[in-house]
Amino acid sequence: MNLNFNTKLAKGYSSNSQIERILTENWVKENSYCPCCGTLPLSEFENNRPVADFYCEKCSEEFELKSKGGKLSKIINDGAYSSMIERINAENNPNFFFLTYTKQWTVNDFLIIPKQFFTSDIIIKRPPLKITAKRAGWVGCNIDISKVAENGKVFLVRNAQTIDSKFVNDSFKKTLFLRDKSKEAKGWILDIMKCVDSIRNNAFSLDEVYNFESQLKLKYPNNNFIKDKIRQQLQILRDKGIIEFSGRGKYKKIINGKI
Repeated sequence: MNLNFNTKLAKGYSSNSQIERILTENWVKENSYCPCCGTLPLSEFENNRPVADFYCEKCSEEFELKSKGGKLSKIINDGAYSSMIERINAENNPNFFFLTYTKQWTVNDFLIIPKQFFTSDIIIKRPPLKITAKRAGWVGCNIDISKVAENGKVFLVRNAQTIDSKFVNDSFKKTLFLRDKSKEAKGWILDIMKCVDSIRNNAFSLDEVYNFESQLKLKYPNNNFIKDKIRQQLQILRDKGIIEFSGRGKYKKIINGKI
């Protein structure tokens, strides 16, 4: 994977946003592969398509690209709030690529957040533009990727280092089961994944997850069996190879294939 952008394509353009779009989209087209099935290259949709930028001809996965200069941050600026909410709730909602690059037009980080991890919880509504603004009243949004479980962040390039494609494929496929879950069932699994992520050590106990009971009760006020739900979700995560059961209420995290 060549981490350098083809800067020759930017000749004749003066707009920074145009230059970024041309160079980053070309880099993905020329260097990326489908994280689901490994197909290379990805195909481009026609320009200005509202739902996605790329797709895989073999497995039909769709991808939208978000790019920014500098290091990868927790908060990523995006467009209109209403459009984003509509997009992630659509039946054909895309997976999201996040690409960061240096001033020298080389790739820092390139990761995918699979679409099953995109929920309204991670989309932060910005205040409406002031009445004096050209687009007065327009409401934008930010994407808070710090709210995404660690198993939902699959890096193809991390800190300018290319990640093995088989590892990427395995990590992407591991959470595909979430797509078959109802909204409520998926919500519970994602919440427990985040609780597990919040525990500092890789080895953890059932009691440590029980410590999140009051927090989960606030989100699910009508559920009077929070501890039962916690155990149920931990069993699902164990069966799917996301955590490992060590015996007697003890577990270990498996972050993208590593304990």
